[in-house]
Amino acid sequence: MKSVIAATRFSVLDRSRTREGHDGPEALRATVRLAQELEALGYHRFWVSEHHGVPGVAGSAPTVLASAVAAATRTIRVGTGGVMLPNHRSLVVAEQFGVLESLFPGRIDMGLGRSVGFTDGVRKALGRDKHDAEDFAGQLAELLGWFRGTSATGVRARPAEGLTVPPYVLAVGEGATIAAEAGLPLVIGDIRGREKMLRGIETYRGSFRPSPWLAEPYVMIAGTVAVAGSEEEARRLLIPEAWSMAYSRTHGTFPPLPPAERVASLTMTDKERGFYESGLRGHVYGTREQVADQLERVIKESGAQEVLVTTSTYDRTGLLDSFRHLAEVAELRPA
Repeated sequence: MKSVIAATRFSVLDRSRTREGHDGPEALRATVRLAQELEALGYHRFWVSEHHGVPGVAGSAPTVLASAVAAATRTIRVGTGGVMLPNHRSLVVAEQFGVLESLFPGRIDMGLGRSVGFTDGVRKALGRDKHDAEDFAGQLAELLGWFRGTSATGVRARPAEGLTVPPYVLAVGEGATIAAEAGLPLVIGDIRGREKMLRGIETYRGSFRPSPWLAEPYVMIAGTVAVAGSEEEARRLLIPEAWSMAYSRTHGTFPPLPPAERVASLTMTDKERGFYESGLRGHVYGTREQVADQLERVIKESGAQEVLVTTSTYDRTGLLDSFRHLAEVAELRPA
């Protein structure tokens, strides 16, 4: 009988994080290479994200980047984590995924979120405001209607209509309830916010309604996982992202990732130090044995069918080594 970990799917969300001394185009090309490397290791799916006007994230057009990833791979599922539905017209989103599914049949996932921008300036540039996320359930239903040919407009979404592109709901706030009532898979994080995450999963399972898309609840838990030869080496991989998060909380902008060594030499204010230390806590990290124990615990607690790893760091070699170690822990096999 397979272990709990070996029976769980493992996938990756890469946000195309920029690094100090390296530009955005390089980050996007690194995302495509990473997808190829993870496919060879046996990961189940590879997702890309949508962020606008963020200095530290090059991934701003997820369907475009997903197309490049799918073209560079053969077997791994490719999708978005996610397209922020309030930012777009549902017809255009359906058309984009219809094109992706037509080009790469059976490999495309449609991960959908409800964020409307990191700052007021970004929301203004997008022609949106905070309230546009309030009707996410309606926007979701409208989008799915294009695939089933049920739009009241009489317009047909081509080539989306009639195609099956699996939709996933990224849970933020009431997202778990929306996913349940729509009968869609749930993607929920963060692993380090364990109690809140488990409450969301309980709500989802308790409210789930079967749909043409999904007969039973499906839960994907998301978070940072770092594996190395020692606990200290694994913690080092967490440092750049923890510092960038702390900087964004105190300066209002999300910067490129710095090397861990530079972070160690920085003088921080008490407020910055507090956010930084908080950013290092609660993640799944350590040696293979330590990570296996932590993953087994969180998978049993959540009953998740899949883990979506969201790790970002400055050290690309260390990141790939971490994914190699994790593949061994999860007993992954290439397709």
